[in-house]
Amino acid sequence: MNPTHPVTAPTAAGQLPAVPLTIEGYACLHQMMRFRWTAWRALDEPKRHQISAEAAKLLAEMEANSGGQSALFSLLGHKGDLMLVHFRDGFDELNQAELTLARLQLSEYLEPATSYLSVIELGLYESTLKTYKSLAERGIEPHSEEWNAAIRETIARQEEAMKPRLFPAMPKHRYICFYPMDRKRGEHKNWYTLPMEERQRQMNEHGLVGRRYAGDVKQIITGSIGFDDWEWGVDLFADDPIVFKKLIYEMRFDEVSAVYALFGTFYIGLRCPANRLHELLEGNLPQHAEG
Repeated sequence: MNPTHPVTAPTAAGQLPAVPLTIEGYACLHQMMRFRWTAWRALDEPKRHQISAEAAKLLAEMEANSGGQSALFSLLGHKGDLMLVHFRDGFDELNQAELTLARLQLSEYLEPATSYLSVIELGLYESTLKTYKSLAERGIEPHSEEWNAAIRETIARQEEAMKPRLFPAMPKHRYICFYPMDRKRGEHKNWYTLPMEERQRQMNEHGLVGRRYAGDVKQIITGSIGFDDWEWGVDLFADDPIVFKKLIYEMRFDEVSAVYALFGTFYIGLRCPANRLHELLEGNLPQHAEG
């Protein structure tokens, strides 16, 4: 057998595909809203109660939706008043959630501030390197039929193993922190020109910090390349908001964040279960709002 034959010769590392494999789960939509408080307070109390009861009934159904849940948060600061977070099986279902909410009487008092569209994503740097190198050592040409079949097998195996992380229940923690982010493509530092091995090393170190906070914060990463203005969205859920500051600050010292990370707008919200919606709209969200 000719050792230089393109099908049988090991593929050099520099010739391996640069893109890591990913697996995707729920489609995710964040809706940030401003509330027309003046118009709302102009209504009499029975009408306000009727409108909020209608909305609370729908939100309760969305909270319990088997194909991905929704949650409502009261935002802190000037960036908005309310944030709805939706997990669904696909974009069609997200669009239906938007349309259904728009039919509520309450929608007359909501003004969109911004939104964010993404899908829950897990990057497979370690599996990617292992799979690519194994295939190259066997002389299998990248993107050939045999290569693609092996990639599909790897992805299917990982999807099954990671299903709880790809299709999670909406965390019930009291606080949420959401922000979008990019990896730098600057003149001197460009994440996308680093070898995959280096990207994998940095992401592994980055992940070690997050795992130390696993008991205090729930993290859900979503991919938004091609869907929205940033590349990823990050949702953090916790019962103590100070953990957001500590976790993100510590991660800033990782090489991957210190050198390559760019951060968008941060949103902090307090969970409002559907059965407390009327209290929220009357300006009295309980200190410990439990469902």
